[in-house]
Amino acid sequence: MKIYLDDERETPDGWTRVYWPEEAIELLKTGNVEEISLDHDLGDDDHGTGYDVVLWIEEQVILNQFSPPIIKVHSANSSARKKMELGINNIYAKK
Repeated sequence: MKIYLDDERETPDGWTRVYWPEEAIELLKTGNVEEISLDHDLGDDDHGTGYDVVLWIEEQVILNQFSPPIIKVHSANSSARKKMELGINNIYAKK
């Protein structure tokens, strides 16, 4: 399964669209996600951002030997993109 977390962009063919971090996390928990693409700004920062998904994956890798999927960032927010990419690099370094 390929997950696309975004609030505005069109979902690419073959991807499952989710709008909120908790939706992405629930799908990640199934162990069936092979790839995930994350936006950062989802229209309501109080409800969460794509970075929350990166943090969850990182925690699961460290605490539960979670095998992360391929993780991509498609956010236009350049500073958030950099923060997310640093987190992703950390995930793969701990894998």
